[in-house]
Amino acid sequence: MGPARLWLLGAGILASVHCQPFPAHGDKSPGAHQPPSHQLSEPAPAYHKVTPTITSFALRLYKRLAAGTPGNILFSPVSLSSTLALLSLGAQGDTSTQILEGLGFNLTETPAADVHRGFQSLLRTLDLPSPKLELKVGSSLFLDKRLKPLQHFLDSTKELYGAFAFSANFSDPATTWRQISEYVRKQTYGHVTDGLPQFSHDTLMVLLNYIFFKGKWKKPFEVDHTKEEDFHVDQATTVRVPMMNRLGMFDLHYCSTLASWVLQMDYLGNATAIFLLPDEGKLQHLEDTITKEILAKFLKNRESSSVNLYFPKLNISGTIDLKPVLTSLGITNVFSEKADLSGITEDAPLRVSQALHKAVLTIDERGTEDEGDTVKGPMALTLAPQVKFNSPFLVIIYEHSTRSPLFVGKVVNPTQQ
Repeated sequence: MGPARLWLLGAGILASVHCQPFPAHGDKSPGAHQPPSHQLSEPAPAYHKVTPTITSFALRLYKRLAAGTPGNILFSPVSLSSTLALLSLGAQGDTSTQILEGLGFNLTETPAADVHRGFQSLLRTLDLPSPKLELKVGSSLFLDKRLKPLQHFLDSTKELYGAFAFSANFSDPATTWRQISEYVRKQTYGHVTDGLPQFSHDTLMVLLNYIFFKGKWKKPFEVDHTKEEDFHVDQATTVRVPMMNRLGMFDLHYCSTLASWVLQMDYLGNATAIFLLPDEGKLQHLEDTITKEILAKFLKNRESSSVNLYFPKLNISGTIDLKPVLTSLGITNVFSEKADLSGITEDAPLRVSQALHKAVLTIDERGTEDEGDTVKGPMALTLAPQVKFNSPFLVIIYEHSTRSPLFVGKVVNPTQQ
């Protein structure tokens, strides 16, 4: 019998994103992480050993995807990296090393055990309940009843990654597909309902990761200010989009290094959205130049000013075939006959036959509070600069307390689902 199939799937959902400006200059950002003074002398949380690497991985992966994807891009670095790290628990030798080094970890500086403890700390912190921000990250294993998994692997994945194992019958792939699809739908509150591939009879295991994020902006756009306007996909293509508009206080500045406008908008809770709008013809320059150090400066240096902002309503999704892009990052063995996943089971030779990831992004006008900082009057209209997000731009959603990128993407065509 040839190597059995193992599927690695990811489902990300970013839902009901409600737009707001930042607080006026001098106000404390609601997303700023202010540790109590008595905690300053305590050891840094274990997730600090993995989140900088996750950000670097996110940008490397984005650049690989951008080189081969002309349209919208959207993925969750936290979801993807935690899924791959979980998979490495069941890998041995070069297969395990390739996965962790492909994520960007230096295993001499950060041994595998520290990587796994870092992800454990990250996932547990993100899973803490918050009345202001809904965030849910989880992993699940679907194991064919013919497979006898090693108990140590099941225990480790549950302890470190909170992953639950379910028995499945892949000899009836259609029924199992419906069962797993229904599971994904429930875990993402009905927002991810398709995109799951059909399984074959020789599938023995499916590793699934999902992320659900629902954020609310403090200050809304007014629905009756939204008007149809042009969005310039490229020099030859223009589409009509519902363009939201608000004159108010925003954290927006021009970055000459990136030749881009940088807009930061905070969610209630511990998350911030960074939108980067490059000058005409400078999208490639932005993608080539952006680094995690530049992003860190944006998050640290905050200042609001009066802006007349136009921003498109969005409802886009991205499904990524990870096999070619992960292979280009050096993660090759796990997809080939060289795969050593004997840490999962010793029954049959396993390899990952397919790796897919899906994410969804929605942005609209809704909010929760009144427009207390709206700038009004003819003088304000004269002085406030007008900035229109009416051409392709990048988006990064950060969780502050862990300094981790929940979502990274590019909006090329807001009308393309």
